[in-house]
Amino acid sequence: MDLAAAINLARQNGVDLVEIAATAVPPVCRIVDYGKFKYELAKKERDSKKHQAVNLVKEVQLSPRIDPHDLGIKREHTIAFLCEDMKVKATLRFRGREMAHTEVGKEVMDRFLEQLAPWGHPDFPPKLVGKAINVMISPLPKNRRAKNPKESKESEAPAPAKASEADASNGRPEPVRVSTDAASKPSSFGQSPFSGLSIPTQG
Repeated sequence: MDLAAAINLARQNGVDLVEIAATAVPPVCRIVDYGKFKYELAKKERDSKKHQAVNLVKEVQLSPRIDPHDLGIKREHTIAFLCEDMKVKATLRFRGREMAHTEVGKEVMDRFLEQLAPWGHPDFPPKLVGKAINVMISPLPKNRRAKNPKESKESEAPAPAKASEADASNGRPEPVRVSTDAASKPSSFGQSPFSGLSIPTQG
């Protein structure tokens, strides 16, 4: 069909003439609603992006003399990344004379990987490259991976105690009531030291 006839046919049907394959011989065109055509193309692109595997890589840096508390924080961050299906690149850098004792850094890295075993595994054994030990950690499959301990702690946290009616009414703690019976009882020294006091009762 020539171009003029195709345009007339599109106008008769109240739609548009859209070129699909410009490089084909002859060029391929379709008689469609252009707005609907663009919407379908955008929908296909969104669906294709959903099925694409996006590999995000995070980096965690260690040192041979890292403090145990700092190592724990690094471990928590790494676990959070692995639970989000991200790869983690762990790097342990040596500075100055630390290169004379690389075995210390290797022990720190081995301990770090051992603590991460329930959530991820190294793609290869840690390697010493230049002045750093590098290793890539991949997350375990969800059915074999442990839960994020941080999320489990938040779910197990006790709910805040409800305020009493007195607290809600005036924002002050409820006054402690003293029983008059305790004041009237004689003490072991004979006469009660509270016998001369008058304590008002609260209704």
